[in-house]
Parts: sequence; C-alpha cells; structure tokens
Amino acid sequence: MSRLFRALLVLLVVASCGGRDRSAPRELDNACAILTERSHYVSAFRAAKRNWGVEPHVLMAMIYQESKFIANNRTPHQYALGVIPIGRQSSAYGYAQALDSTWEEYQRAEGGFGARRDNIRDATDFMGWYMSQTVAETGIPMNDTRNQYLAYHEGRTGYLRGTYRSKSWLVRIAGEVGDRSVMYQQQLRNCRVARF
Repeated sequence: MSRLFRALLVLLVVASCGGRDRSAPRELDNACAILTERSHYVSAFRAAKRNWGVEPHVLMAMIYQESKFIANNRTPHQYALGVIPIGRQSSAYGYAQALDSTWEEYQRAEGGFGARRDNIRDATDFMGWYMSQTVAETGIPMNDTRNQYLAYHEGRTGYLRGTYRSKSWLVRIAGEVGDRSVMYQQQLRNCRVARF
C-alpha cells in the first residue's frame, strides 16, 4: 500500500469520526429515538445522574433548548449595517452553550483542561455541575426544569435578582423547556434503549 493511499485512508477515518453529532438527531421530539440514534448519549446521561443527581429528561430538555443536540452549535454572527460581520453574540458553544468563562471555571473545578464543550459526556457533566451549584446557591430543586433553566440562562445571580421577570419571551421559553422535560420523562419510562 502506498504512503499516499495510507495517509488518505487515515484522513478519511479521522474525518468520519470527527463528523459525529455535527447535526441534530432526526426525531427531536422523541427522547427514545434520540438515544437510539445516538447510543453514546446514554452513558453520558447515566454519568451525570450518578455524579450530580440530575435526571436525563431534565438534561435532554435543556440541551434541546440550548443546542438542539448539535455538538458544535454557536450563537449567530452579528452584523453592523446588516452586512459587516462584527463577531458572534456571545462565546456560547457546544451542546450546553457554555460561555468561555463558565466553561473555564468548570475545567478548573471539575472537568480538567481536556474537557470539551462539543463532547456530550463533558457537556452533560458540566450541566450537572452547574445545576448542583444552582441548588446550593438558590434552593431550586434539581428536577425543577423551568427554574433551573431560568437560572442557567440568566446565571444564578441574575436569577436571584429576578432579571428574567422583565423578559416575557424567556419565561415562555422556560415553560416550554419544562413541558419538554415532562414529555421526555414520559417517553423514557417506556424506552428499552435506556433504563435510567
């Protein structure tokens, strides 16, 4: 086998591995279908439950809202005068849409500097870590998806100050995240792929 052929073969294998999860699962309204299509998610959700006590349906609803399960999701670009790109709305990236500063805090505290926002296991661990701190600082129960989402979006300090109250769109979205969590929970009860 020629060196060039081997190099191309290795490149092809690496490229095919790197492309996993770069698009949304096909059936976003079906928790069992998501876990069937992306079976490696199951161990990530189990680990987050074991480490932080967060239920998979809660995480799944929040990930749906934040990234639609797209590993490398980013916020949109902003444009001056409608055409001149001036950067992204924020540094949010990955499944959890974690900001650079919050992700770095997590890496120092728990995840290590090899943790990546586009890795489902690292992202779910990050969310569990963040939510457990929310429980400690605000008293919001881990399974209160609506309020956990508000605190996740606004930050714990913003939540405690009630910044979400002036954002009717966010309160509506948080309600939808709560409803999706209930839907996913019901679906997971009958899912043979994943027993949590």
